[in-house]
Amino acid sequence: MIELPLIAQTPDLETHRAPKHRPAAGGPRPARQPRRALHGVLLLDKPLGWSSNDALQKVKGMLRAEKGGHTGTLDPLATGLLPLCFGAATKFSQVSLDADKTYHATVQLGITRVGGDLEGEVIETRPVTFDAAALRDACAALTGRIEQLPPMQSALKHEGRALYEYARAGVDVVRAPRSVTVHRLDILGWQHDVLDIEVCVSKGTYIRTLAEDLGRLLGCGAHLTALRRVCSGSLGLAESITIEALDALEPAQREARLLPPDALLAAWPAVHLAADDAGRFLSGVRRRLGLSDCEAVRVYGPAPHPRPGAESDAVFLGSAHLKAGELIPGRLLSPPEVQALADSASPPVNSN
Repeated sequence: MIELPLIAQTPDLETHRAPKHRPAAGGPRPARQPRRALHGVLLLDKPLGWSSNDALQKVKGMLRAEKGGHTGTLDPLATGLLPLCFGAATKFSQVSLDADKTYHATVQLGITRVGGDLEGEVIETRPVTFDAAALRDACAALTGRIEQLPPMQSALKHEGRALYEYARAGVDVVRAPRSVTVHRLDILGWQHDVLDIEVCVSKGTYIRTLAEDLGRLLGCGAHLTALRRVCSGSLGLAESITIEALDALEPAQREARLLPPDALLAAWPAVHLAADDAGRFLSGVRRRLGLSDCEAVRVYGPAPHPRPGAESDAVFLGSAHLKAGELIPGRLLSPPEVQALADSASPPVNSN
């Protein structure tokens, strides 16, 4: 089984892992279901207390999928949108990893904790005395391009070890600030010492650090008490499904929840090739099309062996970019993957 390399923002906390069910000692082990090639994206509403890998392995088992990965770690203390990629879709997971993310967060004002969340011990308690104007000013100061100091409770590596390993050992590592972008920081609700916000941020932004910085600017301290991811790029929570709901479905219904692999690239322009050009493109050959330059496009061609009654004769081939009139291949599907998508008769996704 091949897992994708992941860019983790926070550690998987052992005390918050989902329970693992094992047969009683000496009892019969259940027969292992054979794995199969599945290609697509499942939008999961990750539950509280589960690590991203816990959720991936659970869903992977439900679908009996051979190959899968998730598109960036969501902390066990967080819930919400976790896109899971299977088969050919794993080739494009970096698109979702690099995409902007939107979160709903609840911030406890007046209390500073180790690590910036509910798990840490209380460091300091201070009165909450700011007014609405000060809150607006603090939110404005944290909007745009800002510098963030990665928390010790993160999975960033130092000398081959994750920072959270040092934190657990009581060792503080000198970290360099990193530039991130907060596109929006909106106030959803405020009741004295509890603040609800919605933030849209670039890859690599730590929401717990944002909460701490907000408390620092307001002069009272703060920590994060709840976090829910609602968007990842063009993918939204509205189309997601919980593990419980997925578990209640029949196998065919579960598979029907998969979006096609090109759903990850829905915001990119589409290029459609004729059969000859499509075959050469899949072989990695550049094609001169005379189109305008573009940093990223999704490419389609005719189905190699269309199934009778298929809904669409166009099939996703991979990604590319356009430069000086040439279509330059990027990540390509293999012929078996292309045929599998053609057999599934999934029409191309629409651009936003």
